[in-house]
Amino acid sequence: MTEAEIEFVPDEHGGVTVMRDGHPQSHVDLADPEHLVFEYVQHMAAAIDAAFPGSDPIGVTHVGGAGLSMPRWVHATRPGSPQIVLEPDEQVTAAVRAELPLPRGHRIRVRPQLGRPGVAALKDDSAHVVLVDAFDEGRVPPDLQTLEFFTEVARVLRPDGFVAMNCPDEPGWRHVKDVAAGLREAFAPGGSLALVAMRDVMKGRRYGNTVLIASLGTVDADEVRRQVGRWPFPSGVLAGAELTRRTNGGTPITDGDARPSPAAPDPGVWRTR
Repeated sequence: MTEAEIEFVPDEHGGVTVMRDGHPQSHVDLADPEHLVFEYVQHMAAAIDAAFPGSDPIGVTHVGGAGLSMPRWVHATRPGSPQIVLEPDEQVTAAVRAELPLPRGHRIRVRPQLGRPGVAALKDDSAHVVLVDAFDEGRVPPDLQTLEFFTEVARVLRPDGFVAMNCPDEPGWRHVKDVAAGLREAFAPGGSLALVAMRDVMKGRRYGNTVLIASLGTVDADEVRRQVGRWPFPSGVLAGAELTRRTNGGTPITDGDARPSPAAPDPGVWRTR
């Protein structure tokens, strides 16, 4: 295996874009870790703010790390939060640590593991939040979208916890429907589901990211909507009967028929975390 080409490109936002083999991986602003540039990362932050307001520490597991944008944000907003990052690319992690050092006093632990075995190794009820934001050649890996994986995630979550998953798809949401069906089954009975996306993605105008939020309890969609509204991108939130209608007809993906998420029409433009 050849070594990846890793670049750190300063930009007009006052931060740095981490590039791997010419593709953007993350945006990091060392001076202001609460400065999140990309829309679906903002949606994940909004979900955390909705479920866990205030600055008390929370336990967060990140499936996918790259530039560690969200771990930095969690540390900045909830100092002392114990965080586990499952990032198999040790080369990227080493380069990021050298070029974009983590803040002092952090409790971020990066494990050089793939997401599936990394989650399987975690203790029951050990996380308030699991964030799934992992890619392989621009697509979400097959084994991170199955009913079996979601069942493991539900085991790891505390009763008041939730998972937020970046699920990119094409207009029509054929893939999103199947992923949503798997989350519903894994978190039943008593669980709930919501979806956040930019309005043009929600209206089916283009390929793009959706963030699926599944909880063992209740997702407060109104509060998620309020928190999403604090960020600049025009986005919407679906939950309840409306989300059921929009994702009707999906079938849970299992390990036996797993597939990656649809490829982006222009790889690298949207793939950032």
